[in-house]
Amino acid sequence: MMATGKATILVADDDRAIRTVLHQALARSGYDVRVTGTAAALWRWVEAGEGDLVLTDVVMPDENGLDLIPRIKRQRPDLRIVVMSAQNTLLTAVKATERGAFEYLPKPFDLKELVAVVQRALAAPKLESARIVETHEEGEETLPLIGRSAAMQEIYRILARLMGTDLTVMIHGESGTGKELVARALHDYGKRRNGPFIAINMAAIPRELIESELFGHEKGAFTGATQRSTGRFEQAQEGTLFLDEIGDMPLDAQTRLLRVLQEGEYTTVGGRTSIKADVRIIAATHRDLRHLTRQGLFREDLFYRLNVVPIRLPPLRERAEDIPALVRHFLAQAQNEGLPRKTLEGGALDKLKAYSWPGNVRELENLVRRLAVLYSQDEITADDIAEELAEANAPEPAAETIPEGESLGAAVERHLKSYFSAHADGLPGAGLYDMVLREVERPLIALSLSATRGNQIKAAELLGVNRNTLRKKIRELDIRVVRGLK
Repeated sequence: MMATGKATILVADDDRAIRTVLHQALARSGYDVRVTGTAAALWRWVEAGEGDLVLTDVVMPDENGLDLIPRIKRQRPDLRIVVMSAQNTLLTAVKATERGAFEYLPKPFDLKELVAVVQRALAAPKLESARIVETHEEGEETLPLIGRSAAMQEIYRILARLMGTDLTVMIHGESGTGKELVARALHDYGKRRNGPFIAINMAAIPRELIESELFGHEKGAFTGATQRSTGRFEQAQEGTLFLDEIGDMPLDAQTRLLRVLQEGEYTTVGGRTSIKADVRIIAATHRDLRHLTRQGLFREDLFYRLNVVPIRLPPLRERAEDIPALVRHFLAQAQNEGLPRKTLEGGALDKLKAYSWPGNVRELENLVRRLAVLYSQDEITADDIAEELAEANAPEPAAETIPEGESLGAAVERHLKSYFSAHADGLPGAGLYDMVLREVERPLIALSLSATRGNQIKAAELLGVNRNTLRKKIRELDIRVVRGLK
């Protein structure tokens, strides 16, 4: 329905000034406008069959606007509802969308944007918003995402629209911006919230072990695989699988993942029976995947399969106005954990807002915890913050290098510590002993063959193994042997 058809807009907001501004803007656009400051009057108009669209605030003196939406949808399923709110949180956006609102507009908003939303709502097909889904009543303090900046508002609106879907999501953002928090929010407020949330960091898993980690392996799949091991896909059945740092996934594992996304099923390493993958995929990266595809390091077809809904998380320097709310949140967390109660003076907050935050929200959280533990006074001053940030900006010592003359055992220990720490409980899947031996065995044999220019007799002597044993290992490990080349 177009404005020239004199559509009637019902506006409910307890702020007289906002009612006046909305009345003028919508009337100028050619609509009939009726305004009220109460939910009761709005409901009477709806019940009487009046109005073509509802524009309602959330907080009103007699009833919460969000609570009114399901009643309106039951009474008049085709009536579009646009929700306005100064309570600009993820929970508000999620509730508005779940309860059947056509759109959610955080205050303050641009009047041109409002008129455009009204036009879209009136022109939308009748069945698009006639749905009411189960709502959540979790307290706002449980929300994983903090901030009311314009950048965060846009993310909340996108997330709210994704909650009722199984669409694959790709989260882009610098380290420390909260990519896993967004993935968890999509899971915890989505249709799979009763299933498991399983996360795996590609950068923390040795490349040779990624396929077994993702898809599991069967007993006897390789030497020493004495029992079946479940992979992350199987653990995430009916839930969400979060693939963090997807840009670090090796190409052979990318090919296998693409097959899962195309066919909806997979096999374990060494397995023959296909397993249906009932999993919602959320991926994340801090890298430029388009650049990696141009370099041939990331499959372009996999990129498009994963990048169905891209979400860009802004770095903290782009939403400095959220820093006070984040600081309050982290201070409250510290207090709940038994640390002393702290506050920050205004000048201290100004110092924090002016800082560039290369480590983003994670860096801010670490700073706040440090303040809560190390400072005895109740109020943190601007000088305290200046001192802390000066230390943070002090020249870094040279990057840690591999110790000269490091033994093979020490190098293996470094890698294994990283591997163990990549698991939440510190326990990788079963069959670790033989998987690690295979990872060492392959380069050992390949380098020995290279050193002997493909001469298997000399390589066997170098390794101190029987020639038949070497041949068997070459077949098992699929090692290419080229004679005469080094």
